[in-house]
Amino acid sequence: MSKVVIFGIGDFGRIAHLYLQRDSPHEVVAFTVHGEYADRETLNGLPVVPFEELQERHPPDSASMLVATGFSRVNQVRARIYDECKQLGYELVSYVNSQAMFWPDVPLGDNCFVFEANVVQPGVTIGDDVILWSGNHIGHDVSIGDHCFIASHVVVSGNASIGDHCFIGVNATIRDGVTIGPRCVVGAGALIVKDTEEGAVYSVRSTEPHARKSWELENF
Repeated sequence: MSKVVIFGIGDFGRIAHLYLQRDSPHEVVAFTVHGEYADRETLNGLPVVPFEELQERHPPDSASMLVATGFSRVNQVRARIYDECKQLGYELVSYVNSQAMFWPDVPLGDNCFVFEANVVQPGVTIGDDVILWSGNHIGHDVSIGDHCFIASHVVVSGNASIGDHCFIGVNATIRDGVTIGPRCVVGAGALIVKDTEEGAVYSVRSTEPHARKSWELENF
């Protein structure tokens, strides 16, 4: 069992703690954030340590780290924190949920977090600092670059490629063989059937409410 400090006190950090405690060999001993964002002293019963004090209280030779922050600025914020932790000498752990269907020997970088019900097929490669939220299908021979965030129930078909710093929203679908350029945002429910340029943004218009209320509908 290794001791781990989680960077992040938002929803992801709080939830990551629960998963690591119940479904991994790691023991979470503290949370951390930069001092200006440390708006509480404890979370989930554990101390919140200002990042500026972390080396003194939990040095790299006594604890590893997990950066559990979101996808702000197309994952750039999480990537910067990741780099800070690495520069201080911390090992960054990765986690694959025991209920994920994760093909053996798939290369997985550090600081990755794979939630339950993900299907990861043979030939997939996953870079550093990649978040796969629950219920995604990652088809055979897919390549996922560094610092990506893939939300729930995304389908990435075989032989597709996702560049660094991409965000893929819930229920998005990427056709087989398609290359998603770096720093792209694929919104919820989007369908991508051809290669994208770097930094492209794809969004789907939300469903507009009907003019009639539910109680006015007949034969429903």
